[in-house]
Amino acid sequence: MTPAEWQALALSAQVALAATALCVPPGILAGWVLARYQFPGKLALEIALQLPMVLPPVVPGVLLLWLFGTQGPIGAWLYDAFGLVLAFDWKGAVVASAVMAFPLLVQPIRIAFQLQDPRLLQAAATLGARPGDAFFTIALPLALPGLLGGTVLCFSRSLGEFGATMAFVGNIPGATQTLPLAIYSAMNVPGDSAVVVRLVALSIGIAVLALAGSHWLTRHMERRLGFADPEPRA
Repeated sequence: MTPAEWQALALSAQVALAATALCVPPGILAGWVLARYQFPGKLALEIALQLPMVLPPVVPGVLLLWLFGTQGPIGAWLYDAFGLVLAFDWKGAVVASAVMAFPLLVQPIRIAFQLQDPRLLQAAATLGARPGDAFFTIALPLALPGLLGGTVLCFSRSLGEFGATMAFVGNIPGATQTLPLAIYSAMNVPGDSAVVVRLVALSIGIAVLALAGSHWLTRHMERRLGFADPEPRA
């Protein structure tokens, strides 16, 4: 691989890790709220959270550019208050990846919380546990398989994000060019088919490893928590 390709891979990993870290805390909160509470506007919230999965990826990217560009309402405030620029910067790629990957994180967490017996938390409350203590000592540990699976899916989706990233931060080599954007650029250069094949193979390998890791982690946590039968011995 060339230095430029390594740079694109490193930037992709940096963006994916940062986007995943950005998504996990609100993802846990959103999953818990959607699983345990009924409130006016819940359907609207669910639709808003799932919308990036069904929209053409370029649409969220354009919306992010309108909102977080230096002329946008949020982007102008960030620049004036903190000197922070997201558009056409790798930090904007983090935001775009987080927006697109967030639904894939929330859904497994929500399901993990929904499958829990609410009587466990009720019993903890009768024994004097505060709601926060019961959440962190009972609900969250029991939801770890869903949390780990969702986290890996979020990371994988962030690693492969293309459309929203292209619209929001562009395709700038060394600055915003992630692995998917590097593949796109190589496809438009005559005679670069070997580069395309190499980067595509690398992307497939990373995706397979991520999915295999997600499966292994989920099964491992399920066995530790007693949700699955132990692996048969040879």
